[in-house]
Amino acid sequence: MTMSRKIFHWLMAATVVCGLSVPPSYSQDADWPVAEPAKEYFTLWNPCEALTALQDYVNEVTDPASDNYINVADRIATFDMDGTFVGELYPSYFEYNMLEYRALDDTTYQAPQDVIEAAQDIRDFVRHGKKLPDHFNMKHAYAAAKAYSGMTLEEFDNYVKAYAQQPANGFSGMTYGQSFYKPMLEVIDYLKDNGFACYVVSGSDRFICRALAEAIGIEPNRVIGMDVKLATTNQGTEAGVDHTMGSEEDLVRTDELIVKNLKTNKVLQIAQEIGKVPVLSFGNSSGDCAMHNYALSSRHKAAAFMLIADDEQRDHANREKALELEEKWRQAGYHVISMRNDFKTIYGDSVKKTDFVFPAD
Repeated sequence: MTMSRKIFHWLMAATVVCGLSVPPSYSQDADWPVAEPAKEYFTLWNPCEALTALQDYVNEVTDPASDNYINVADRIATFDMDGTFVGELYPSYFEYNMLEYRALDDTTYQAPQDVIEAAQDIRDFVRHGKKLPDHFNMKHAYAAAKAYSGMTLEEFDNYVKAYAQQPANGFSGMTYGQSFYKPMLEVIDYLKDNGFACYVVSGSDRFICRALAEAIGIEPNRVIGMDVKLATTNQGTEAGVDHTMGSEEDLVRTDELIVKNLKTNKVLQIAQEIGKVPVLSFGNSSGDCAMHNYALSSRHKAAAFMLIADDEQRDHANREKALELEEKWRQAGYHVISMRNDFKTIYGDSVKKTDFVFPAD
């Protein structure tokens, strides 16, 4: 009899004498159980200040013996989307690219003039470098509200996912829907495993964000974004307080913009929808500073992180601008994540940066 078999029989006898339970996964013919290997995090990161700061922070606030321990219910992390964990340099935001396609190339849709004008502004910007008009984020928001008005939520979700299957302009080996910053997905995974609730808080359309974030396991009720008013299919002009939805009705998008979720609007939406102050915040632009500052105002220990797009070899970045932002973010008290220095890969080693390719105007 082998030594392991002798030990097994000895343990079985002990369970009878002592009334112990036998682990259900252990069989008479098995050798000693093999412990599951510890989960390895951050395999796509280089050693860096931002990663050390994040790990030190999480270790401290999840340690029950720490003075800065945070209960699981209060472990809230907020993430901007475009440029924070999803690409935005192909050649512009996903929702800008999709509106350009919707208004100027989608043969199933006849766009009104103001929607065409907004889409043309995007085309002139990405193809010819023409500066976008002042306050274009609002011009785009109003145009986008109109462009998808009348679609049911399912139809819009399908439309977004269909567009996301197109090859990402400026890259080989990747679609728009696959354009996640893989190191940042490791951050989300790590935080979830440490009891953090991760929310997407984006300036992009809430339902676009839901469609894209679904692929990485972000629940739709943890997505906040730009919002348009919804209605039921038979509601017409009747106010929601006066209309009773029937079981045969569906929900549709209208052309009425409710909120463009940028800057302080992000804070207001977080307060209304989450009801707690985040303790971690991740972003990449001035549109995220208010959200960061809100997190840093928490009664709990908190931290904020800014990504800078400083990698001109693997992405369509403006390194000079990124380095200027790096100094600005550090002075504001944010940790800085350098995509060039801190990421071993951005989209995956099989994805390569290419020249942008545009059809003839």
